[in-house]
Amino acid sequence: MRLLTSTILLCLLITTLPRPSIGDGTLTSAQSLDDDDGKTLISAGGSFALGFFSPTGTDNRYVGIWYNKISVCTVVWVANRLRPLTNRHGSLKLLANGTLEVTDDNSTVLWSSTSSAAVRNPVAQLLDDGNLVVGSAADDESNVSFAWQSFDYPTDSLLPGMKLGWNLTTKFNRQLSSWTSTIDPAPGDFTLGIDLEGDPQLWEWSSFSSEQGTKQPKWRGGPWNGLGFSGIPQMQSYNMFSLGFTADDQEVVYWFEMLDPTFVSRLVVNQSGALRRVVWVEDSRLWNPIWESPVDWCDDEISPCGQNGVCDAESSLRCACVTGFRPANPTSWNLRDGTDGCARKTALDCKNGTDGFVLLRGVKLPDTSRSTVDWSTTVSAGQCRARCLGDCTCTAYAQANISGRGSGCITWTGNLTDLRLYGSGGQELYVRLAAADLRSGSRNVSFTVVIVILSILATLSLALVVYCIWRRRRRRRESEATRTLGMSHSILLARRQGDEGTEANNLEISLFSIDEVVNATDNFSVMSKLGEGGFGSVYKGKLGEEQLEVAMKRLSRNSVQGVDEFKNEITLIAKLQHRNLVRLIGYCIQKEERILIYEFMHNGSLHSFIFDKVKGALLNWTTRYNIIVGIARGLLYLHEDSRFRIIHRDLKASNVLLDKDMNPKISDFGMARIFKGDETEVNTKRVVGTYGYMSPEYAMDGIFSVKSDVFSFGVLVLEIISGKKNRGIYNSTYNLNLLGYTWSLWKEGNGLKLVDESIGYSFPKAEIFKCIKIALLCVQEYPQDRPTMSTILLMMGTDIALIPQPRQPGFVGIRGPNEINSSSGSNHDSLSINNLSITAFEGR
Repeated sequence: MRLLTSTILLCLLITTLPRPSIGDGTLTSAQSLDDDDGKTLISAGGSFALGFFSPTGTDNRYVGIWYNKISVCTVVWVANRLRPLTNRHGSLKLLANGTLEVTDDNSTVLWSSTSSAAVRNPVAQLLDDGNLVVGSAADDESNVSFAWQSFDYPTDSLLPGMKLGWNLTTKFNRQLSSWTSTIDPAPGDFTLGIDLEGDPQLWEWSSFSSEQGTKQPKWRGGPWNGLGFSGIPQMQSYNMFSLGFTADDQEVVYWFEMLDPTFVSRLVVNQSGALRRVVWVEDSRLWNPIWESPVDWCDDEISPCGQNGVCDAESSLRCACVTGFRPANPTSWNLRDGTDGCARKTALDCKNGTDGFVLLRGVKLPDTSRSTVDWSTTVSAGQCRARCLGDCTCTAYAQANISGRGSGCITWTGNLTDLRLYGSGGQELYVRLAAADLRSGSRNVSFTVVIVILSILATLSLALVVYCIWRRRRRRRESEATRTLGMSHSILLARRQGDEGTEANNLEISLFSIDEVVNATDNFSVMSKLGEGGFGSVYKGKLGEEQLEVAMKRLSRNSVQGVDEFKNEITLIAKLQHRNLVRLIGYCIQKEERILIYEFMHNGSLHSFIFDKVKGALLNWTTRYNIIVGIARGLLYLHEDSRFRIIHRDLKASNVLLDKDMNPKISDFGMARIFKGDETEVNTKRVVGTYGYMSPEYAMDGIFSVKSDVFSFGVLVLEIISGKKNRGIYNSTYNLNLLGYTWSLWKEGNGLKLVDESIGYSFPKAEIFKCIKIALLCVQEYPQDRPTMSTILLMMGTDIALIPQPRQPGFVGIRGPNEINSSSGSNHDSLSINNLSITAFEGR
């Protein structure tokens, strides 16, 4: 985003003052657009402008098209990319034959359009979609056939309605090409287009190694599957676009249209080779990426796991062999080098007809350059399978169109390359295997089934006995809990009458009946549900005559959060009163129901903002800083200012909720612990919390203290600043997570590179630099080196020169999910939906 933003500030220097314009958006052969006049051509609807501009940092002059209504000038097309003007005496002219020319003050032609035929009485017009066209003035306005149009010669941006791909009749190919640099719009090193070999695919090429003029593949978007390109599963979730792809005997092209004209979007390839789908956010005055590539290390190169290998960005092993294959180079494979790929365990035996298929789900289809495709809607999956089995060279098949019920057929020959798994999305691929590998898999499955059945039969009686004992004990515990909570409620009522002074008088926790809860949530209707997790579900409700909006956390009867956690959360939050802590309004414990009732937080969790490219743009630096300070004040209250010293133990982005004014409030105290007066740290055998936020001493040794929360706070601050999760990989060479990446930037003196692009560029650098420094102090490896929350708040108001230098963080690299006993289990990124964080609980 940083480099992209550099290229969108291109004509800011020339638009600071009003410029004369040709309002009807047309240019005839009797007119010219002269640079020294400062005129621009404005489209009829005012959406786009055409004129001369200079990129920031150079005096060279170019003819270009940019958005006219966007506050930050963004150039989307350039005419004389290769030959700029060196002064302000250039002209854009339309010749009598319909050719457009850019000339300098010596009438030297720097650029000209091309046309297959001369145009009588020509006129050039800038349309409201950003297309500069040349046609005959006598043509009817509904005629969409132009002698020349800029949409056929794109630069780095694909606009709505613009086609990317081939006209097969004329062999004309439309491709995007990056700028050389932020100050030079000449064609750069990166090109995006459609390759026609095999099943047509979206490719990006690099010319870094093009000594012989050949392009090198950089990234593969894959074939079109009816919903999007196979390598971009996110396309299936676009709801503001209409996506189109045509592959027939006349053209092979991709395009998109905006369903909502209030949104402005484009696809761009920047000078560093990054691809981005961006949407303009006027409030933040920035282009916000809603998709970009490379997404992860699997996208950093073509086929990182070699032939017949599968790349999995979410696995610590990174590469895996397709079933029926083994590593071709076991030594390199064990060293995490998968480039040699995988080889078959057993050769195929087509002649005897014994081969079969193994199904891979949720994958990016392999390179289709050596494939055959049939788009016919009458071809079923069964027919596609038969075709592959009938061809001895066929090694895999898939449906060409996965929209609707699916249809069409793609078949591969030879080895499969550039395969990867997706956490969501992806397609089904059937890989051909020899009968021996199929039988081996079948035997393994059958043996497993037998073992499972025998185990079930052997333990059925014991399970029934255990269940009965468990139910009896559970009912006894719940009965005791009910009595205990009933007594607690009586005590609270007494305190409200003045027995414990002013603080107790301010407590407003109430005991609600199940009938009140049922009425408030419309009997726990689906429409009222905000989310669910391991503990149960969260519902939005309205209580009492005032219709107070609340969020109700309803524990399921099989919830992993037990009675102890339920009691813990009530007794803790009832004693905590702070503007940066979520307020517990009441609870319900009746008819085996256990329900916590909180104030409703209109903006949901911090997690839903900082890790979302679109919503993240709503958080400017001032808002993020206020959130950081608010979280710090809430933790200070827990650690030092409340009646008890409380360790939260699960501070994370999804456990920070935002009210209607974006004020942060810490939530979810099911895992919190109260420290006794003389306790400074506690050792536990049951580590609970969320991977990525745990301090080293807690995750590894079970030791927690206020410094454990400080570590989590430091991680959270870096996530707020960067918009990145700690568990990502941000330097594939050194396998660094967010902490390690931040540390490497800090040592290089490049700490500000960490800043989320969504923040833009108008921010106090010294303040952000200070916050990064404080965060690094918080995540130092040894707890004694970390500051307390009171010191942290003091440092936030101190000159940065007086703040000590941080030491290396703990957990600077990526660790596998099995290295700690986290209560989050396999779900390392805890889910937060709208209001309440959904966390896996474990009793102490």
